[in-house]
Amino acid sequence: MRVVYERCCGLDVHKETVVACLLRPRAEGPVQREVRTFSTMTASLRALGAWLRAERVEQIALESTGVYWWPVFNILEEAGHAVMLVNPQRMKNVRGRKTDVQDAAWIADLLRHGLLRASFIPPEAIRNLRELTRYRTTQVQQRVQEVNRLHKVLESANIKLAAVASDILGVSGQDMLHALLTEEAPDPAVLAELAQGRLRTKLGLLRQALEGRVKPHHRVLIARLLAHIAFLSESVAQLEEEIERAMVPFQAAATLLRTIPGVNEVAAATIIAEIGTDMGCFGSAPQLASWAGLCPGNNQSGGKRRHAQTTKGNKWLRGILGEVAWAAIRKKGTSFGAQYRRIARRQGKLKAVVAVAHRLLRVIYYVLRDQVPYRDLGADHLAPQEAQRQIHRHVHQLEHLGFTVTITPKEVA
Repeated sequence: MRVVYERCCGLDVHKETVVACLLRPRAEGPVQREVRTFSTMTASLRALGAWLRAERVEQIALESTGVYWWPVFNILEEAGHAVMLVNPQRMKNVRGRKTDVQDAAWIADLLRHGLLRASFIPPEAIRNLRELTRYRTTQVQQRVQEVNRLHKVLESANIKLAAVASDILGVSGQDMLHALLTEEAPDPAVLAELAQGRLRTKLGLLRQALEGRVKPHHRVLIARLLAHIAFLSESVAQLEEEIERAMVPFQAAATLLRTIPGVNEVAAATIIAEIGTDMGCFGSAPQLASWAGLCPGNNQSGGKRRHAQTTKGNKWLRGILGEVAWAAIRKKGTSFGAQYRRIARRQGKLKAVVAVAHRLLRVIYYVLRDQVPYRDLGADHLAPQEAQRQIHRHVHQLEHLGFTVTITPKEVA
């Protein structure tokens, strides 16, 4: 088998230890193997990097193990080593007699012969931005959970504010909830007078909705929930400021992405954080869609292609593309809305949204690769194709019923 790397090293990474298997050539006989074990502390990882540099190692490979590979990868990358991260599913060894030394030797042997495919690891600036955007997403999700808990507590207290006000955490809703905490038995009419804007047109319904059975434990829960929601809102705002500063080097790419319907500043930052700005890492738009998990997997046997679901892919990228897809669908006169309506009639809304997200990702790929703004084709660009599909479908149905069909276009006067 052809040797790709004469001097290489395979790393078996764990929480506390790293087992390194170094392969170096010999003048005669088989390759020489040396195995050492290092701690995952920073000083020990730097010693690992110094040892590999002294041995003139060309390439290093380690498998993805949760978050334990992060410190190893970062230290070796900062030391100037060529490091390759590999998906464990693509390098499984034969079961039985498994040890850390054998795992490291297996990784090194595969690497030596060029049988490993590197996972996509963006540059450090993109990785830093990714940590900020992902944490912001978790904070937003926690805030939504707390708002849902607040709804449940209000229902338990027979306060039907959510049935009248579209947002119970708006200015009027928060004033009413804080006033509800100050008195033992507040007058519903007094609480309803705190409404502002268009909500004042529903004062009668508000008086009925704010008449409940608020107990002391309800007040404790409502106060804690409001305080936690305020804290999460402030946390999200601070994270958005940090993300805005981290996005300064990528403003040109973000400006191009915002020309796509449904992509706002937050979505552009999240997309860049997940896929970067260099599309050469993915090869093509279909490969990017496959990596993201937005296209069906392959399930073919005996010359027949069977039903295959989408792969798992990158959940953070799929999540933001789903949000962008719904926003693009709602914009009038766009090709994304036309595509959604065409597919939803036949396959349902969820599959139609996934199809729109898939197309959005392909558009993002070409916008970032060619460095050109997006120009929408309009809602009518699929009309000729749709007409041909309808003609074919109706002709097929008539022929199935036993008729011979001849299509003659109507002459236009």
